[in-house]
Amino acid sequence: MSEDKTQKQVSTSILKKRWKKFKTLKRGYYSFIVILILYAVSFILPLFIGKDALIVNYKGEYFFPIFKFYSAESFGQNIQGEANYRLLDKQYMEENSGNWVLLPVYPFSPNENLLSELAGNPPHTPSSAHWAGTDDRGRDVFARLAYGFNIGLSFALIVTLLTYIIGIAIGAMLGFYGGKVDMFGLRIIEIWSTIPFFYLIIIISSILQPNFLLLTFILTLIGWISITYYMRGEFYREKARDYVSAAVSMGAKNKKIIFSHILPNSLTPVISFAPFAIVANIFSLVSLDFLGFGLPPPTPSWGQLMQQGVVNIEYWWLITTPLIAMFLTLLAIVFIGEAIREAFDPKVYSRMR
Repeated sequence: MSEDKTQKQVSTSILKKRWKKFKTLKRGYYSFIVILILYAVSFILPLFIGKDALIVNYKGEYFFPIFKFYSAESFGQNIQGEANYRLLDKQYMEENSGNWVLLPVYPFSPNENLLSELAGNPPHTPSSAHWAGTDDRGRDVFARLAYGFNIGLSFALIVTLLTYIIGIAIGAMLGFYGGKVDMFGLRIIEIWSTIPFFYLIIIISSILQPNFLLLTFILTLIGWISITYYMRGEFYREKARDYVSAAVSMGAKNKKIIFSHILPNSLTPVISFAPFAIVANIFSLVSLDFLGFGLPPPTPSWGQLMQQGVVNIEYWWLITTPLIAMFLTLLAIVFIGEAIREAFDPKVYSRMR
């Protein structure tokens, strides 16, 4: 007798199928990897871009200035205040006494004034030492662009997360309960949406100094409205499905119906929209910084560099470098958004096909 060998087919979850589909969309997948790596590296930027030395060997002892402040006198440097590790490196190389300094790959800080080291008046043109030149205050532009990337993307991610939490919660409530809850809720949202965002920023900026937390709070106050409409429509559609009626007939409570049945099936369009919301929030911060209502100086900001470039239009690097940085970042996130939208397309995994 010959035994028939049967192969067991292991079922794959929809999430894994979507991830596999996302990985096949090379443009979006590679953009996601690049953005993820750059964002992770941006949290340890002082190891690569900064004025503080990583290690100083002085008279046989090791010091780590990246973690602790040291005065110039601690290393035999004839200046006041904090040690200048670039000058200290040159000094030790000339002395050839066995002391040495390990500097970051790009030894300039985003808020450091370089007027004492550079000849002439700022802005200074790009060079081998300063890859994107300096701004009108003598600060290194490339260092400000790198640190501005972390601030801009972190701001966009936090605002997007907060607006999604609020928008999903309110939209789910309106769509699930409907009736008077939906009617009165929509009227309140319509009234709230008439608040002019730009004038609100101007009024608050005239009273309080804008900062990261304040701008996050203001954009969250406005940004949740569009997500609410998406989620409300999805809940209205999904709660009319047969599987919801079956759950109700089996005695399932509202909490279980919302979180176990309707919500997981309602997140697809919202998740697909998330990368484009991140793009919009990055652009909002850059626009506010450009107009002077954004993050306070000397915070590294792409918008503030663009504003300098408009004022000093003859210094081309002040306008082109932040524009290129913003263009490449937003383009990569848009590619990610397109790939997510394609991977989450319900028609790809529809059983009716």
